[in-house]
Amino acid sequence: MSVNDSGALPQRLLSPLGAVAIIVGIVIGAGIFKTPSLVAEITGDVGWALTLWVGGAIISLAGALCYAELATLYPHAGGDYHFLTRAYGKNVSFLYGWAKAMVINTGSIALLAFVFGDYMTKVIPLGSHSDIYWAAVIVVVLTIINLLGIQASANIQTVLTVLEISGLIAIIIAGFGLFTSPLPPVVNPPLFSSTPQFGMLGLAMVFVLLTFGGWNESAYISAELKGSLHTIVRVIAFSLLIISIIYILVNMALINGLGLKQLANSKAASADLLGLAFGPIGEKLLGLFVAVAALTSINATMIVGARTNFAMGEDWYGLRKMAHWESSRGTPVFAYLIQGVISLALVGFGALQSDGFEAMVEFTAPVFWSFLFLVGISLFILRVKDQKTRVFSVPLYPITPLIFCLASAYLAYSSFSYAHSKGAVLISLYVMLVGLVALLILRLKKNIAH
Repeated sequence: MSVNDSGALPQRLLSPLGAVAIIVGIVIGAGIFKTPSLVAEITGDVGWALTLWVGGAIISLAGALCYAELATLYPHAGGDYHFLTRAYGKNVSFLYGWAKAMVINTGSIALLAFVFGDYMTKVIPLGSHSDIYWAAVIVVVLTIINLLGIQASANIQTVLTVLEISGLIAIIIAGFGLFTSPLPPVVNPPLFSSTPQFGMLGLAMVFVLLTFGGWNESAYISAELKGSLHTIVRVIAFSLLIISIIYILVNMALINGLGLKQLANSKAASADLLGLAFGPIGEKLLGLFVAVAALTSINATMIVGARTNFAMGEDWYGLRKMAHWESSRGTPVFAYLIQGVISLALVGFGALQSDGFEAMVEFTAPVFWSFLFLVGISLFILRVKDQKTRVFSVPLYPITPLIFCLASAYLAYSSFSYAHSKGAVLISLYVMLVGLVALLILRLKKNIAH
């Protein structure tokens, strides 16, 4: 039984275009402006670099198809939190929801807010702590916009996503020398003229898949999307297609315009390329594009993050206030407020201890990928537990979900290894330990809804 104290539930108010804007916006973040250089440096070969980006698109599509089956079978505002509940019970899903609410989503919001603040400070400085002020302001402003309702959220998301894609199109135009001054000649070695070590290819794939990360959040809007259950499948597939094409073209443009060696050595490859093609104004425009990319990801993360809080409020009596849904606006009001407060707290903590803050956010990756692996396994479990007819079934089952599970397991292992090498793996464990204590308190009070 739900503990939703308002009696209102999510309504199908979100258009397919708005859904695509949310998914594309949450995936295409500031990472695409940085990771091409890292991948080029690690691989040292044009053929392998592009192959990894294509491979990242295929693995992401495999995961998205798994989510499409689960989202059409269990359309719910709780997204993968709800899938985990169905497969493993409320204890496991609570720990996932706890991690997302306390650090994964809110930490991403805060970190992206700092990225936005860094670039806005160059345009309008607000004193010695300008980046902190801008970060706090944007968290408050976007929270207020999202409180206005899903349509307001989706409208601003669509505008931001169009601006963000426009910036990436500018990079593609510059890299291929379209409508710009001729670029200096570039000579790249033949494709696959050298082969990196397998471990290095794995490291590069970690960066690629992290740049593709966020498509899983599509499940959170399945219960609010207009149209039939097939619509979410088309939205997910179309969004991944757009993202994959843009990512591959951006990498080809950077390699063509700068050359692999300069791309690998550059700290700001996109700015270098736009500077060559459009002069000083091109480099300045990149700052705007990165700021817009940060805004786009913040807004999309807020939309899906609040829905995790809402789902937890439905399942747990002690958190029932988060289950309040304002039906007229299509928004979980209290869930947004909780998310905004935690995000602002993390902005404040990051201002005091920036290194510790970044570590806290980055090293929750082991938790995230471990739970994503469990979502992939849940597809197999729910095929056995729930025999009802599927609206959509993953093609090439079981190969497709196996690809997704193996990739998630590898990323979880790599994230743990990286965190251990930095001496910070305990951060993830502390977050989950506090979550276990919270779970125990809820259980002891017998406040779970039945």
